[in-house]
Amino acid sequence: MGTHDVVVVGAGLAGLVATAELTRAGRRVLLLDAENAASLGGQAFWSFGGLFLVDSPEQRRLGVHDSAELALADWFGSAQFSDDGSDRWGRAWAEGFVDFASGDLRSWLHAQGVRWFPLVQWAERGGYTAGGHGNSVPRFHVTWGTGPGILEPFVRTLLDARAAGLADVRFRHRVTGLVVADGRVTGVRGDVLRDDAVARAVPSSREVVDTFELSAGAVVIATGGIGANHDLVRATWPAHAGRLPARMLSGVPDHVDGSGIAAARDAGAAVVHADRMWHYPEGITNHSPVWTRHGIRILPGPSSLWLDADGQRLPVPLFPGFDALGSLQHLTQRGDDHSWFVLDKTILGSEFALSGSEQNPDLTGKDVKLLLQRVKPGAVGPVEAFAEQSPEFLWADTPAELAAKMNALTGDDRIDAAALERTIVERDRQVSSGLAKDLQVVATAQARRYVVDKLIRVAKPHRLLDPAHGPLLAVRLSVLTRKTLGGLHTDLEGRVLAPDGEVLPGLWAVGEASGFGGGGVHGHRALEGTFLGGCLFTGRTVGRALASDVS
Repeated sequence: MGTHDVVVVGAGLAGLVATAELTRAGRRVLLLDAENAASLGGQAFWSFGGLFLVDSPEQRRLGVHDSAELALADWFGSAQFSDDGSDRWGRAWAEGFVDFASGDLRSWLHAQGVRWFPLVQWAERGGYTAGGHGNSVPRFHVTWGTGPGILEPFVRTLLDARAAGLADVRFRHRVTGLVVADGRVTGVRGDVLRDDAVARAVPSSREVVDTFELSAGAVVIATGGIGANHDLVRATWPAHAGRLPARMLSGVPDHVDGSGIAAARDAGAAVVHADRMWHYPEGITNHSPVWTRHGIRILPGPSSLWLDADGQRLPVPLFPGFDALGSLQHLTQRGDDHSWFVLDKTILGSEFALSGSEQNPDLTGKDVKLLLQRVKPGAVGPVEAFAEQSPEFLWADTPAELAAKMNALTGDDRIDAAALERTIVERDRQVSSGLAKDLQVVATAQARRYVVDKLIRVAKPHRLLDPAHGPLLAVRLSVLTRKTLGGLHTDLEGRVLAPDGEVLPGLWAVGEASGFGGGGVHGHRALEGTFLGGCLFTGRTVGRALASDVS
């Protein structure tokens, strides 16, 4: 047995931020994690480092006019919060987050040495009416150093706190349950796992060598979501959205399995909106996998044709980069396990990027010389590697040849060569007109009005069948599991609630385990760039609240 001010379960970004706030206030924290020291920082390490910032200096320098009012309207338009009261706390956290994103988020991180790539990206454009889903303006600020750059100040603070005797970190400690006495959470219990010196995120041994039980004034659940637990993801996927396929990729390491949420629920915590998730339809298999079913997400520009498994274009406005979850639900309602991007070599070079720190070595390594390659013709190195090594990238000189390769890859004949050629020719006529009624062609031309898109993200409109831009390319896309939007129900301080709505004393939650705040800050649909920000906001909020709460 041992007693600590606070036990934080999970050494990802949200847990590190909460720990940093607590130790800065002089609180003693015990940080537990089932993985080894190499995995400190969790999923955030692998992220692109994108943050949702509002009315930032980076936006203003690019002529982007943003405001907290516009951002909150976009958030509510995407979230579509329910009116039955179940979204009370999620809505309140959303209002707080937008205040944070338009207020001291940037200055708080800047003071700790964090910087950003100056070209703000435009993720999740939506394409609906003003009150619908999507970002009205570019808000996706990529951190200089990507995910590791976000983690660095909080890892540094943890190491300083450990040297000062305020933080104790115990790896290979997997929490399996919470200790409850007289209706209050008073500690944690679990298994000590065998030491395993695997590299970051590589699946580690689950051999148990001992057990433990620890007491604390408060327990913080910071274990993330359920993305690697595909059985649980399928079981909780909403029935109205069809079904998730048997074959899926994972955008998170194996240990992101929902176990922390389950332990809290078993101790009396309320879990809400479990059927709300944010997975991606644009996944491709990693040619150099780290974890099981390791997938990478393509971050596409708007020019590629997006076709379903039968070769039909997805409906308006489900264009690449406009509404990922809407596109996913369209495909799962069809019951398909894949879709296609059809493009050409020029579009690949201008528009394809890959999500994740390891797929962006220029930004992750803060390499200015390498970064300058992005403004030159052709794809960046990691994209070129996938184009050369991945069997899911199919090159051809004609639509008929491309259709044959698409069918050979999937083992069926669902792509009709004549229909594919007709779809491409119809699109090309619209481009050649110089105006167009095709809304994707119109949206692509509109995107180039934004200087960043014109410079590095959107190809100049051209015919796909123009040999000067060939050859043609088809990329098979798969479902990539990623984020849990529901989670442990919390109030505005991050205290976990019981099913009756009352506080469950002694238990707090942060990050994805809390639905990034309130059990569902994003409602039914998220705006890109808000996931890392949600970890920062919930971790900081809970850390500061606990610093004054723990006696």
